[in-house]
Amino acid sequence: MLKIAYHPIYNHPLPEGHRFPMIKYELLSQQLLHEGTCIPENFFEPEIPNDKYIVAVHDPEYFYDLLNIKIPPREARKIGFPLTEDLVERERIIADGTMKCCHYALDYGISMNIAGGTHHAYSDRGEAFCMLNDQAIGARYLQAKKLAQKILIVDLDVHQGNGTAEIFQNDASVYTFSMHGESNYPFKKEQSDLDISLPKDTKDDEYLFRLKEILPTLIQQEKPDFIFYLSGVDVISSDKLGTLALSIKGCKKRDAFVLETCYQLQIPVQCSMGGGYSPGIRTIVDAHANTYRLAQEIYF
Repeated sequence: MLKIAYHPIYNHPLPEGHRFPMIKYELLSQQLLHEGTCIPENFFEPEIPNDKYIVAVHDPEYFYDLLNIKIPPREARKIGFPLTEDLVERERIIADGTMKCCHYALDYGISMNIAGGTHHAYSDRGEAFCMLNDQAIGARYLQAKKLAQKILIVDLDVHQGNGTAEIFQNDASVYTFSMHGESNYPFKKEQSDLDISLPKDTKDDEYLFRLKEILPTLIQQEKPDFIFYLSGVDVISSDKLGTLALSIKGCKKRDAFVLETCYQLQIPVQCSMGGGYSPGIRTIVDAHANTYRLAQEIYF
C-alpha cells in the first residue's frame, strides 16, 4: 500500500499575501481522497522525531538556536518565514515523515511525503523556506540504521539543491544529482556530484531527453540501494519562481520516467514534493497530484 506522510501542521498559517502557497498541502491531501486516488489508510501522521537524527546532519548549535528561536535576524530573513516554535515543530515533523517514509519505501517500493524537499537547508543554516533538510536527514537515518549504504538523491526541483550539495560535498556514500534552471535561485550554486543547468524556457522535449539520457546511466554507474526523489512542480511554465517551461503533461512524464525507472530496477524510492508556485492553486495541486496518481498506477 502507498504510504503518505501528512500532518495538519504542514499547513502552517502565514501572513496574508505571503508568496508561499502553504494551503497546497491540505488541498493536495483532500484532492487525493476526493478523486479516489487515495483512501484514509494511505496516510499516516508523523511526529516529533528523536533529535539525534537531525543533529547527525545539522550543526547542533544551529539546531539549538532554531529550537529556541535564537537565529540572528539577518539569518532568519533568509529563511523567508516568520520564525515561531510552531514553524520549527512543523519542520521537525516533516523530517520525521521522511524518515518513516524510508521504512515504507523499503516495504512497498515507494513512499511519499506531502511536504519536504527542503533542499536549501545547509548543515548550519536555513534559507528559502527550508530549515531542516528532510531528505538529507532521511539518508543519514537509513545509514545509521544500516538499511542502506549507497544513496542517490535525484533533485528535479527548478532550484538547485544547494543545501543538499553542501551537506554531502565530502561524502561518496550519498550521490547528489540536481537538474535545475541555470538562471534560477540560488544565484551562487554549490557543487553537487552532478549538476545539470538548463537554459531559460527549456520545454518538455529537451528536458525529458536530458533526463532520460542521464538517470539510467547514473544509476548503473553508482548502483544505489535507495533513491530520494525531490519532485518539485516549479518546473512548469506558469510557475512564478521558475524559469523553465514544462507543461503539466511534461512534468507528469518526468515523474513517470523517474518512478518507472526505480520500479523496474527495484530500487526503493522516497518522494518529497518540493516547490510549486504557480498563480493558480489548482494548477499546483493538480501537478503534485500527478505524482501520486503515477505512484499508484506504477506500483500498486
